[in-house]
Amino acid sequence: MGHPAHTPTMSAADYLAWEALQLDRHEFLDGEVWAMAGAEDRHVSIAGNVYVALRQHLRGTPCRTYISDMKLHAATANSYFYPDVFVTCSDADRASPLLKREPTLVIEVLSPGTAAYDRGAKFAHYRQMPTLREIALIDPDTRRVDVYRHGADGLWVLHPFDPGQGMTLASVGGLHIPDDALYADLD
Repeated sequence: MGHPAHTPTMSAADYLAWEALQLDRHEFLDGEVWAMAGAEDRHVSIAGNVYVALRQHLRGTPCRTYISDMKLHAATANSYFYPDVFVTCSDADRASPLLKREPTLVIEVLSPGTAAYDRGAKFAHYRQMPTLREIALIDPDTRRVDVYRHGADGLWVLHPFDPGQGMTLASVGGLHIPDDALYADLD
């Protein structure tokens, strides 16, 4: 998901119409369009492992889990993203088949080409989303997970998980995903 290809500025409406016709995915950041590069095996495997754990945990609830092909609209940032995994419990999102707007949880699997963007500009835009309670950044290289939780005081607080600790996601009922499930099928 690097950002090497840059196309001219366009409106959000033009982006949505154009993106619907593209074979590859592109993120939209306030008028700028960025091509999404393909991910490596371990990135896709970790995202898939998290998706499966969340989907099983949330079965029978009003919450839905999505993986990287679903657009997330960050209205305050005039942006559209493709998070690796996210959860929404919103009635409005269930009624919207092409994009979601009210996430509860966003998870990004870091890669060398995207880590700075995921921790920087994208993280800043995610934090502006009023329904978002938690953001998890998974680093496959170090097997560390940084979970940021939005507190009642409005502050985002880091809850780090070191190798061997897996991760716990408070926003979805305290789901704990141990390392062996998080990194299953990785060398």
